[in-house]
Amino acid sequence: MDFKKINVYTNSEAVYPLTSLVSELGITGFEIHDSADFEDFLENKDMNWDYVDDSLMNLKNVKTHITLYLQQNEQGAEMFSALKGALSEIKAKDTDNFYGSLEIETDNVSEEDWANNWKQYYKPFNVGEKLIIKPTWEEVKDSGGRKILEIDPASSFGTGQHHTTRLVMELLEQQIKGGERLLDLGCGSGILSIAALLLGAKSVTLTDVFQNAVNTASENIEQNGFDKTKYTAYCGNIIDDKSLRERIGTGYDIITANIVADVIIAMSPLFCGFLKKNGTLIISGIITQRLDEVKAALAENNIEIISITEKEDWNAILCRV
Repeated sequence: MDFKKINVYTNSEAVYPLTSLVSELGITGFEIHDSADFEDFLENKDMNWDYVDDSLMNLKNVKTHITLYLQQNEQGAEMFSALKGALSEIKAKDTDNFYGSLEIETDNVSEEDWANNWKQYYKPFNVGEKLIIKPTWEEVKDSGGRKILEIDPASSFGTGQHHTTRLVMELLEQQIKGGERLLDLGCGSGILSIAALLLGAKSVTLTDVFQNAVNTASENIEQNGFDKTKYTAYCGNIIDDKSLRERIGTGYDIITANIVADVIIAMSPLFCGFLKKNGTLIISGIITQRLDEVKAALAENNIEIISITEKEDWNAILCRV
């Protein structure tokens, strides 16, 4: 099924009443592009974001609009007609220009393009000395003796291309000797858990606050040939869920936590409780500007820093407890 993409240009203050109108018409698939909201996002100190990509930064100059998606069928045509009629009616009564131009811009989007266009840029690549990361839809004819890690990130973080993930996998390659139990906190696509199993870990336990990430990670682990005897997956937040921490248990050889500084700082008092004596902690997702804060939190919880590796302002820390 193909879709009609519709941009409706408006003013920031009119976004809420306009989306309410759209919902009343039965149109549930829409996006809001508003520079005012983006400025609020940047100024929100409670958000767990350390880094905003340049492509997102460009949104600060975006012309406010709502993007709608309608199926290219009879029902979609009826909805589009109803939308145009409603907007025309609003524009005729809007003497104060509250709603802005209400200009309509349309384009056609195929379902396949919508879902798969990004995949053309994701190709197999090497990590460290032992792994090659391969998206499930690609083929590798000669791995050069490397272990092949197949991954389909779906909507979860973790293709392996970002420095934060690669730094952790390189450290895992150094630390895993065979037979380890690993705890993966904030598993995303499950790529770190899979890397650990391929490198020789005995079993992995993985958690994420998003159920879709837990589902995706589980599917990816099994795609790589590991069954449920090799992994346990939980959805929840270990920071405020004591029962989840109890289910996860203790005695792990290695913890990986590739998240962001604020979450790692909040988790710092909990790491030692999961690890066995002289266990290994690998944390990543830390920009250089936040490194000192993370180091202070680790020291406060008696976690010894062994090494820090950095790539283009992203840092991974290897620790012992």
